[in-house]
Amino acid sequence: MTSAGGRPRQGFAGLWNISFGFLGIQIGFALQNANMSRVFQSLGVKIDDLALLWVAAPLTGLLVQPVIGHYSDRTWGRLGRRRPYFLAGAVLAALALFAMPNAPVLLAAVLLLWVLDASLNVSMEPFRAFVGDMLDRSQHTAGYAIQTAFIGAGAVIGSATPWLLDRCGVSNVAIGGALPDTVRWSFYLGGAALLLAVLWTVFTTREYSPEEIAAFDGEAAPAAHPAPPATIGAGLPWLVGGAALGALVFALELEKELYLLAGLLAAYGLARMITAVTRAGILGDLMGDFSGMPPVMKRLALVQFFSWSALFIMWIYTTPVVAQYVFHAPDTTGAVFNAAGNWVGILMAAQSAVATLAALFLLRPLAARVGKVRTHAIALALGGLGYASFLVIRDANLLLAAEIGIGIAWASILAMPYAILASALPQAKLGVYMGLFNVFIVIPQLLVAAVIGTAMRHFFPGQPIWTMAIAAAVMGLAALATLRVREA
Repeated sequence: MTSAGGRPRQGFAGLWNISFGFLGIQIGFALQNANMSRVFQSLGVKIDDLALLWVAAPLTGLLVQPVIGHYSDRTWGRLGRRRPYFLAGAVLAALALFAMPNAPVLLAAVLLLWVLDASLNVSMEPFRAFVGDMLDRSQHTAGYAIQTAFIGAGAVIGSATPWLLDRCGVSNVAIGGALPDTVRWSFYLGGAALLLAVLWTVFTTREYSPEEIAAFDGEAAPAAHPAPPATIGAGLPWLVGGAALGALVFALELEKELYLLAGLLAAYGLARMITAVTRAGILGDLMGDFSGMPPVMKRLALVQFFSWSALFIMWIYTTPVVAQYVFHAPDTTGAVFNAAGNWVGILMAAQSAVATLAALFLLRPLAARVGKVRTHAIALALGGLGYASFLVIRDANLLLAAEIGIGIAWASILAMPYAILASALPQAKLGVYMGLFNVFIVIPQLLVAAVIGTAMRHFFPGQPIWTMAIAAAVMGLAALATLRVREA
């Protein structure tokens, strides 16, 4: 059956196969998000230094996703357009998951986090564009909702596995500074599940060729935007500003995280200067596409900035907050701390379970009634309330109630912006625009990593609970910013 837009409509089996690989990818992300602070603390890292070590994850996304999007738009071979990237990323991510729990020193753990996150991003970015490739615009909301349901289910599995293994009798005690067996086996099982899930999508789907997609949409073959009409001087203020900030940090002996912000400013200025000179190559194409973003993407960028700032704060500090304020476990090597770490996994699993249910049964009917934009604003507001509740709840079981609002927000963050975007972007540039859209997910995480540790040391030393107040306020700003977005 073919819709008015040209593409054959997909039944439930088709929607399932298109996004099933995301189940495995999210198992990998969930293991990373729920356990990396635990891994770092087990290797002797202090709470105030966690944010800086987490910078590897968003930085790899910033570098990898636009490039993968650019090349996947231009790829066609035996495996298709997007599937070669699914497969390569899954193999590398699985290997990183197998190696992570055996990291002997902190440097090895940081490097493996870098490899793991880069590989997950290689697989993840084409999946976003894959939904747009395979579905008619009338099915975009359904497609991204199904994808979000798999993301939620994968996060439940990945987050809850250490707790479930503990209940099955696997040792949850760290011996000699090593990770407990519950965490080690969770990473092993997660690596296998990731690879198998991605292989399912690779072998059960057939991609449309570039000619078929062009015929469906009436578009010409992909064409790069011209590089922005800039001179070398356009990038010079950014380069000088970054260098000046770096020199100021060094001279005044400010917090080392600020070097990251200085480097980002300088790198952006350098990229603009190179583009002004060469006007060619992938950097010129990416800068041209970046400058030519549709208006709806620019407005959604601000929403993403606030939303992902709040999420990144949560990922970094939920374990320290729960351990300190609910389990009263300052000793990061004791059984009580590891019990707190397992309970954080359950909280993340509950959040993801709520997200799965919201994606399947709430977002689509609510969007049909009030629109995608208002649906997203409501969901983000509920997420802000969920973060705020951490300030007052001191019972581990009651924290599960806080995850209801956060789970609804998480479901909407994973579905609504992409459903809005996919209906407004040119199909021939869908991969690169989805990759560039990730910039507005990554930049806030890098900024949080650069400043949150410094802010906490100066204003709330030893009081990580206030990170949840910050997250609640930032998520509220995201809800307000959403109201500026106009649907296509």
